[in-house]
Amino acid sequence: MTPDGCPLTFGQRVRRVRERNGQTRAVVGGLVGRSAEWVKAIENGRLKTPRLPLLLRLADVLGVDDISELTGDERGLATTHTKSAHAALSAVRDALTTYQLNDRDERPDVAAHLLGRVREAWSLWHGAGEHRTRVAAVLPDLLGDLQHATRSLIGADRRRVLVGLAETYHLAQLYLSFQPAPELVFLTGDRSMSAAQDADSPRAMASAAWYMNHVFRDAGEQHEARVDLAMRAAHLLKPENSAEDLARWGLLHLAAALSYAKIGQRGNAERFWDLADDAAKRLGDGYAHPYLIFGRGMVDAYAVTMYADLVRGRDAVDAAHGADLAPMPSATRRSFHTIESARAYSLQGEHVAVVHLLKKALDISPETARYNVFARATVTELAGSPSRVIRDDVRHLAHRLGVQAA
Repeated sequence: MTPDGCPLTFGQRVRRVRERNGQTRAVVGGLVGRSAEWVKAIENGRLKTPRLPLLLRLADVLGVDDISELTGDERGLATTHTKSAHAALSAVRDALTTYQLNDRDERPDVAAHLLGRVREAWSLWHGAGEHRTRVAAVLPDLLGDLQHATRSLIGADRRRVLVGLAETYHLAQLYLSFQPAPELVFLTGDRSMSAAQDADSPRAMASAAWYMNHVFRDAGEQHEARVDLAMRAAHLLKPENSAEDLARWGLLHLAAALSYAKIGQRGNAERFWDLADDAAKRLGDGYAHPYLIFGRGMVDAYAVTMYADLVRGRDAVDAAHGADLAPMPSATRRSFHTIESARAYSLQGEHVAVVHLLKKALDISPETARYNVFARATVTELAGSPSRVIRDDVRHLAHRLGVQAA
């Protein structure tokens, strides 16, 4: 409500969320394919509520899941239109929200075997094919067994299992991303950090900070808090002593770069990206972390995301030209970063390239593309394009992604 008791208008709601996020009009306008003046006209009421495809894009850029936060009515959730629920979501939800109040009678599995199962689960996630489906099949039992072990084991074995539990919560968080379950995403992020702290493991806390950074960024948490978390975790590491610490140190500086890019601070974004780039160089061209995937390819690929968030389309496209995704040992990451390259070309209005890259991302990892908000919203929007060059391809993409096409 306004101070005089009147309901907030659509434009006033947009401005409130934008300012809460610390985003400029230029950044928001660029990310939805419009100008800063267009955002100003929306906020001042000179333009009415946009049509659904553009409204969905605006909600995504502002980090809003419920459209009613912008429209002020119950027209529906943005997730209803842009986020598709995986068939196993309810099973994973139950595994995360069911509490075992009685101790199980059986002895817990040995720590080494449990950690081997965690590694196998990560291999499923990064492998080709239906990675969400395969991971969802093992997550409930794995979470239950790890939780049981942390209650039963003591000493070094318990701390090792707690690290494995933190990593499994990261995996659950990735499974839940781009699905209509934002409360579970925050839950898994918080639990992973708690497990890492309980294990008293600087490396585990650093990894948890990387994933919590994504949670905070998507939730609109102020960038100061996100950067502070990343830097406090980075200070726990000793990057000069081991590749494991150096990779996590670089990852956290990459997180800071993305946080600054999200609010349009180019200088700070590039400064932190340079630090992540230096870490990748020190690790060597052939290095990629086993499950975090930090390395040369990841840093180059996130330059595309950084410049896309900064609404510098030409720089984002140039970064996409220089990123070599082929050696990256993760089909899900190759697909995600291919979609980010499509987002770069979208800023330049190069729709043929966008469609080509989205098709490529689908071929690399179908479930990555199928649950990606940008891919779904963009295909919905392009379905109304009069261009005959992309018409048939857009319809084919819409069918494969499960979205409506005109």
